Amino acid sequence: MRRFYILIRCAAAAIAIATAADNCALAVTPSQVLFNNVANDTTEITNILVENSNNSPIANELMVNIGKYFIDVPYKPGTLDGDTEELRVNLQGMDCTTFVENVTALAMTILERRSSWIDFVYNLERIRYRGGNMKDYASRLHYVSDWILDNSHKGIVTEVTDRVGNPKYQIKTLDFMTVNRDNYAALTDSAVFESMKNAQIGYRSHKFPYIKSSEADNAAITPGDIIAITSKTPGLDVSHVGVAVEVNGKIHLLHASSKEGKVCISSLPLGEYLRRNRNATGIRVVRLRN
Repeated sequence: MRRFYILIRCAAAAIAIATAADNCALAVTPSQVLFNNVANDTTEITNILVENSNNSPIANELMVNIGKYFIDVPYKPGTLDGDTEELRVNLQGMDCTTFVENVTALAMTILERRSSWIDFVYNLERIRYRGGNMKDYASRLHYVSDWILDNSHKGIVTEVTDRVGNPKYQIKTLDFMTVNRDNYAALTDSAVFESMKNAQIGYRSHKFPYIKSSEADNAAITPGDIIAITSKTPGLDVSHVGVAVEVNGKIHLLHASSKEGKVCISSLPLGEYLRRNRNATGIRVVRLRN
């Protein structure tokens, strides 16, 4: 599949989008955007945005509806990695993280009443990178705790773990990536490695809430919530993410599954799914703001 580089430059007269009603101006940052397939991806993005433009402007409903668009899309890991850090867009193959990010960015764009793939690209960069700006590999929000905190500060999401259940707390130093440096090609570069170590400094003895796997069935999860599965792995907070959906009155996980090899809805209810995952300690629950 051919790949295309598109350099989108920030030009106020050309692509800055502003409305007097909400006093909000959006402009794509001068980042290099790498599409897996520029024709297919931009067309699909635009179609989803247009088709949902008149739907209920409720964030959680949008998360479910958009997530279902991608059912059966192949699972593909490592789509964000390359020789240099670039804003990569791939709707033809996703891992669990890129699935959630794509769905979230699309829902955000619809909530803003915008219908251009350029607006989607802007929002994707906002949620994927620290402060909303792609700078380098370490500016990407690799750890889910970092992703939640940064996007909460930007007013994009709210963690509701303590609202929907009776949370416990874990304390972890998040350093899995640098401890396991050999697993990440980008970290072979000493400068990138040091940048990543610096990005992890704020997550020494990091405390975060979670609902134990055994109590997940009792949590008041709303379909459309982002579910982050917490991990026993040293140095790692979360091992998997997906979107909550309701099936026959029970919460299931809509996610990019490596086991199934595609985006799908888990056959098991969330509680049972967690209990069969020996590495899982429980869940964190995050909600896109309206």
